[in-house]
Amino acid sequence: MESYIYPIVIFVIMGILFGILLTVLSKIFAVKTDPRTEKISESLPGANCGGCGYAGCADYADAIVNKNAPMNLCSPGGADAAAIIGNIMGADVSASEKKIPVLHCKGDCNSTSRVFNFDGVQTCSSAKRFYGGTGSCMHGCLGLGDCAAVCPKGCITIKNGIAAICTEECISCGKCASACPNNLIELRSIKKKVDVLCSSKDTGAAAVKACKSSCIGCGKCVKVCRLGAIEIKDFHAVIDYDKCVSCGLCAKECPRGSIIKK
Repeated sequence: MESYIYPIVIFVIMGILFGILLTVLSKIFAVKTDPRTEKISESLPGANCGGCGYAGCADYADAIVNKNAPMNLCSPGGADAAAIIGNIMGADVSASEKKIPVLHCKGDCNSTSRVFNFDGVQTCSSAKRFYGGTGSCMHGCLGLGDCAAVCPKGCITIKNGIAAICTEECISCGKCASACPNNLIELRSIKKKVDVLCSSKDTGAAAVKACKSSCIGCGKCVKVCRLGAIEIKDFHAVIDYDKCVSCGLCAKECPRGSIIKK
């Protein structure tokens, strides 16, 4: 009988000793974290969108506490999150200006035509690998919804062959911009009202053949802008939103209707 009891007692004693040892070591080698990090992380919306430039909400919270990041970078959280973070950190914080995504393309089914039918995986990134896409303009919206697939709020749909963005529910995470293989989506201040809806890099003659709404790089918009807020890059007009005051003169001057004022 004793031959069974002694081993059991020894194992119990060893278990208790190892348990105590592990507890002591965990205390000694524990990494101390600032309680504010967890509080800030909990105050963020938890979208982990990366729009702030950090890997996720926890990473951004850690950067704030370590004073490596501004406290108003969370677009989805907006003013409410900024106010809570400011209260935790004991500082006054103003919310960053809301940004909305803009699709720099107007090449829907009424303006462009399909060159061939794509039978592969129905994603924009897959279609892009085949001759730049199925449309007559290889620089335009591919219309297969990669941007819609990553939108956490369902703000994007495909209408008449191109992406349509509902900015009212948008949280400005920027995932749609990252997903677009043609880099057609840009986040800009909600206060700006003028946009160039074309990203064609073709010369004027080729752009006209590819799309009825294409920018042909004529430069009329550049001449009429008194602030130098618009220029021709890669054969299409590009707006410098830092300079633009949304006067709309460029939109009125555009002979192709590729510049609009909302």
